Amino acid sequence: MTRFSNRFAWSLVLILLLTPACSRIYYNTMESFGYQKREILVDRVEDTRESQEEAKEQFQTALERFSELTNFDGGDLEKLYNRLEKEFERSEKRAEDVRDHIDDVEDVAQAMFREWEQELEQYSDANLRRASEEQLETTRAEYDQLLRAMRRAEDKMDPVLDTFRDQVLFLKHNLNARAISSLENTVAGLETDVGALIADMEASIDEASRFIDGMQG
Repeated sequence: MTRFSNRFAWSLVLILLLTPACSRIYYNTMESFGYQKREILVDRVEDTRESQEEAKEQFQTALERFSELTNFDGGDLEKLYNRLEKEFERSEKRAEDVRDHIDDVEDVAQAMFREWEQELEQYSDANLRRASEEQLETTRAEYDQLLRAMRRAEDKMDPVLDTFRDQVLFLKHNLNARAISSLENTVAGLETDVGALIADMEASIDEASRFIDGMQG
């Protein structure tokens, strides 16, 4: 099945995402369009993977803007600061997108596993029930590994954003040579933190790809 390229169902039932009860209505509505929870889960994992790719690139760009300031050697300092501020704001937005996508993945996964467990009781064939139960446990274990990787990368974003935010706020009212020189140690720490963040994001992206392949295989 292709991804929801037209996204028509999203616009029809977007408001149904506001509460857990409405989420159930949303999934039921999607099923009426022929989309099962398994397919929605794969789609949302793909969206999260793309969001993490975009966030990874954005954090790298923001770090580059900080580095430009520490290497400042004449020119329009205000212009450099404005570029830095914009990149920080974009980083915040990308981080929020990642968080929202991960929450969406978790929501549909919980609904899918809950439904799967309930359907086990409907089998009359013990062998088929056992096979389905084993597949459920395998899928749950793979999903748990994926979610841990996603949340680990998500947790690494906050310390980086906090440092970005502090420096942008400080520079806003202290845009001078002394403040710029004080950035050098901060940038060195940021390089380490951003490097760790990107490594975790790449690990999460790899886990997402493996999970998608397993669900579609």
